[in-house]
This record gives sequence, structure tokens and C-alpha cells, in this order.
Amino acid sequence: HSYICRRPRYEEYAKVIIEEGVKIVETAGSNPKKWIRLFKSAGLITIHKCIAIRHALSAEKLGVDIVSLDGFECAGHPGEDDIGNFVLQARGAQELTKPYVCSGGVSTGRQLAAALALGAEGVNCGTRFCATIECNWPDSFKQRMVDASETDTVLMFRKLHNTARVFRNAVAAEVEEIEADKGNDIEFKDVAHLVMGARGRKAEEEGDPDGGIWSAGQVVGLIKEIPTCQEVVTVMVAEAEECIQSLQRNVRRSRL
Repeated sequence: HSYICRRPRYEEYAKVIIEEGVKIVETAGSNPKKWIRLFKSAGLITIHKCIAIRHALSAEKLGVDIVSLDGFECAGHPGEDDIGNFVLQARGAQELTKPYVCSGGVSTGRQLAAALALGAEGVNCGTRFCATIECNWPDSFKQRMVDASETDTVLMFRKLHNTARVFRNAVAAEVEEIEADKGNDIEFKDVAHLVMGARGRKAEEEGDPDGGIWSAGQVVGLIKEIPTCQEVVTVMVAEAEECIQSLQRNVRRSRL
């Protein structure tokens, strides 16, 4: 089999983003210099997602407004450095001069409070909002997340140096088996038929959580219900405020 990947039409996407009056835009992946310059010239606030401090420092030099520091817990592509947020966010406080947000593995108010304590200005949530009423993912996918533990994700493509964290399902298990069998000789073509986007879209259309791969972070272990987006935000903020106030009370008591 041969698989042709069509390059996304980034220039057209950027044009539409600007024309439609979007105020804040996030970039990720390769060098964002071209896009930061384009978006800032149009008056947009720019965020660049980074999995390493060295990348965040480069983004600052390029003029990004906000950094999204993406820890190893995240869904999708966590990079190859394997740095979790407890260290990554604290390193951000040591090194960065621009505001940054904590991304990856966040679902609760306690984590929001922890991120603020570590130096972040806020949090970025992905997987948590996939398990909401408004998300257009099938209910079967959402229920899988509710039933899952924090160990129910898989890191694929490690040997290809393009690590991706996805939900642990039948297809992901098959990819794992092939990767283990091939070892260092693994090539993308060996698993392409399993991970291709068209297969994933078909699985979504059919509501089959085992039909293709789908991104999910370790945060699935924290997801216990399928609320509205408004409820996610309201509960998270309230829990964070309660947590911070409780800590303040404990600190005051300890000084008596």
C-alpha cells in the first residue's frame, strides 16, 4: 500500500482566521516565526504550544504573546523529552518572561490551583472538553473516557520519533503489537493502514470507539462524568478557589 498525506492549507486557514475576526490564535509544531509575524501584524494575540523550555524561549524571541507549556501527560504529540507538568511548569517560572499556561492532563480545580502555584497564568484543557455534552464525539467515545483509568492511553510512534498519545483501544493495541514486533525496523507504512485519519473519521461516524485511533490524554483517569462545558468551567474555578482559600487558612494556622 502507498499512503499520500496532503499538506494542510495553512495559508488559507490563516487568511480565514484573520478575515473572520478571531482575536486569539494558537500555533504548534514547527517554527512559528512566519505565523506569529502574520497574526501579530493583523492585531491578533498569539499563543505557541511548546513541549520544552528551549522551544518556549525561542517562541518568546519570535514575539509570541503567550506560551502554552504542554506536559508529557497530554493527548496528541507530547514530543520526545518526556517532561511532566510538575517539573515543566516550575521550569517555566524559572525561565520565561511572557505569560504561560499549563497544558496537558488538566481536568480539576485542584490542578488549576496547582498550575497557578507553579507559575502558570491559567490552564489549557483538551481531552476534558471532549467528554462534554456539547462535544460532537459519539457518546460511546465519551463513555469510554468516563470508564477509563489514567493508564488507558498508549504512546505510539516512539521509534519513529513522532510520539503520539492516543486512547488505549483495539486498534492502538494492534499498533503496539506491530511496533513491538518490528522494533527498530519499524516504518510508518507498517501501521499506516491502522492509524490513517480516514479510518478514525469512519469510526467516529459509526460510533465505534475501537474502530480507529483517537487522541486522549492521561486525564481520562480524572473524568467521571459528561457535563456541559459551562459546568466544567464553573466547577473547576469553584474548586480552585476553595483549594486556594483552604491553603491560605492552613498557612495562617501554621503561623499561630
